[in-house]
Amino acid sequence: MQSMQVASQMGLWVIVLLVILALLFDFMNGFHDAANSIATVVSTGVLRPSHAVLFAAFFNVVAIFVFHLSVAATVGKGIADAGVIDVHVVFGALVGAIAWNLVTWYWGIPSSSSHALIGGIVGAVLAKAGPDALVATGIVRTVTFIFLSPMLGYLLGSLMMVLVAWVFRRMSPSRVDRWFRRAQLVSAGAYSLGHGGNDAQKTIGLIWMLLIATGYASSADKAPPTWTIVSCYLAIGLGTMFGGWRIVKTMGQKITKLKPVGGFCAETGGALTLFIATAIGVPVSTTHTITGAIVGVGSVQRASAVRWGVAGNIVWAWIFTIPAAATVAALAYALSTQLF
Repeated sequence: MQSMQVASQMGLWVIVLLVILALLFDFMNGFHDAANSIATVVSTGVLRPSHAVLFAAFFNVVAIFVFHLSVAATVGKGIADAGVIDVHVVFGALVGAIAWNLVTWYWGIPSSSSHALIGGIVGAVLAKAGPDALVATGIVRTVTFIFLSPMLGYLLGSLMMVLVAWVFRRMSPSRVDRWFRRAQLVSAGAYSLGHGGNDAQKTIGLIWMLLIATGYASSADKAPPTWTIVSCYLAIGLGTMFGGWRIVKTMGQKITKLKPVGGFCAETGGALTLFIATAIGVPVSTTHTITGAIVGVGSVQRASAVRWGVAGNIVWAWIFTIPAAATVAALAYALSTQLF
C-alpha cells in the first residue's frame, strides 16, 4: 500500500514537472514570437521597443476574454489518439519544440513555434505507436494552413495596401504618415490579440492532453481546467514582454523597409488571418502569417522592395520545422522511456 502511494506521488511530480515544462515552452513561444507582434510597430518608429513589448503582452493576455478554446480542442484532442498519449509522449513533444525554438532564435530565424509543437507531438507519437495513432483530419488541416496562412496574410496585406493607397491618394505623404502612426497602434493591438488567442491555446491543448491521459481530466470535458487557461495566457504574455530581438530585426527590417502605413496594412491583414483561423480552431503560425503580410505589403510597392533571399531563407526554415522538431521529439521520447 505504501509503495503504491509513493508511486502515485512520483507520478504526480512527473505531471507537475511536465506542466512546468509546457509553461516554459509557452513562455518561449511568446519570447520567440514577440517579433511577430512588435516588429512592424518598432521598425516604423511608432513605439519604442520597451513600450512595444508591454503593449503586445497586454493584448496577448486580454485575448483570454475574446476567443473560444477551439484551437486548444484541436491540439488536445485532434492531433493524436488519446489512448497513445502518456508522459513520455508529452515530454518528447515539448523537448522537440523547445529545441527547435532555441536553434531558430539563436540564428534569428522567424520559424513557427506552433508547428514546432505540432511536429513534436507527431514525432513522439510516431516513435511510440506509428502513423495509425495520428488523427489524419487534424494533421491535414494544420499542414494545409502552413501554406494557406502566409498566402492569406499576403493577400489581405496587399489588398489593404492597395485600398489604403486609393483612399488616401489625395493626402500628402506627411499627413498619411502622421495618421497611420496612430492607426498602427490599433492594428498592432489587434495582431497581438490574435497572437495570444491562437498561440496560448496550443499549450493549453497540450496540457489538457496530458491531464486527460493521466486521469486528471476527462475526454468528455468541453473545456480544460481554468488554471491551465489562465497560466498559459500569462506565460505567453510574460514571454512577449522579454522579446526576441534577433528576430525583430529580421521581421521589421530585413524583409522589406516599412513605413507606418505599410505596418498598419501588414498587421491588419495578419490579424484578420489569425482571427479566422482561431475561430475555426486551426493552430496556425503567427510567424508565417505576419511574414506573408509583410511580403504582400512590400510587393505592392514594387517587387524589388522585398529582399527575396531573406524571405527564401525563412521559407526553408518553415519547411524544416515540423520534421526537425519531430526528429528531436522521437529521440527525446526514446530517452524518456529509458530514464523514467
